[in-house]
Amino acid sequence: MDFIIQNILNAMQWGSFYALIALGYTLVYGVLRLINFAHGDIFMVGAYISFFVASFLIGPIAGISPLLAFAITVPLTMVLTSLVGVTLERIAYRPLRRKGAHRLYVVITALMAGLVLEYSNLAVLGASRLKFPELIEKQIWHVGGVTLTNLKVMVIVAAIVVFLFLQWVVTRTRVGMAMRAISYDKFAIPLMGIPIDRIIVVTFVLGSGFAGLAGLLFAMSYPVLEPFMGMLIGWKAFIAAVVGGIGDIKGAFVGGFLLGFIEVGVVSVFPSSYRDLFAFTILLLILWVKPSGLFGIPQSTKI
Repeated sequence: MDFIIQNILNAMQWGSFYALIALGYTLVYGVLRLINFAHGDIFMVGAYISFFVASFLIGPIAGISPLLAFAITVPLTMVLTSLVGVTLERIAYRPLRRKGAHRLYVVITALMAGLVLEYSNLAVLGASRLKFPELIEKQIWHVGGVTLTNLKVMVIVAAIVVFLFLQWVVTRTRVGMAMRAISYDKFAIPLMGIPIDRIIVVTFVLGSGFAGLAGLLFAMSYPVLEPFMGMLIGWKAFIAAVVGGIGDIKGAFVGGFLLGFIEVGVVSVFPSSYRDLFAFTILLLILWVKPSGLFGIPQSTKI
């Protein structure tokens, strides 16, 4: 029983990372019908931003305590990562959208933007890995045969809070109402006086900010940073969002945790080399049974 509970906690931690990134994917897709393939690399940028912010705050210049540095690093990382996401939208996506470019060209642009972020990081910082500074003293609790850390609890709670906050924004605020309206009919929205570009900026601010938070928490949990750290986890989070139902917030959240449970469940029974094989096979079967995802709704186009 302790073995099962331990694996459930590990799966919830991994699922939290996937869910935080998948929420950014599904938020942008829900508004723009755009798959932002650079989102995984924004997660990587957020991890590096948090590294430099934290290193400066606890360094000899600022010299503040690690706990206070953590309290400052979290919002500052989210804000700076949001600026990266908004800059990407202004430079790469908005010109194509205003020119009425085909959706395929926007997807290709997103892929290239992700590669630019990766190799710019590689060119500036090099291929050497960076070790994230310790901001919070690690506390380990033993309950029977189950091991739980304060950081693991923090990651899980952060994912749940972000999901509830985003659900509230989309369903209970005027900005969220505008997001849903743009998703429904982006051509009629400007006629109603809704500033579509401003709503899109808010969408990228939220999605990129959550990716930056995920990058910070991931760097604290696994304190080794490298330029391509966002590639695989970004793809997995995207697949999780698709399985849950791309465009649906609840689907992205559930899909992220589902992928985490599948991966940890496979590793607990089989060698770790089978993890991705079994995980993607199971997710493929889910899409085969329900192509629109667990919470997705099939959409029809009127001609």
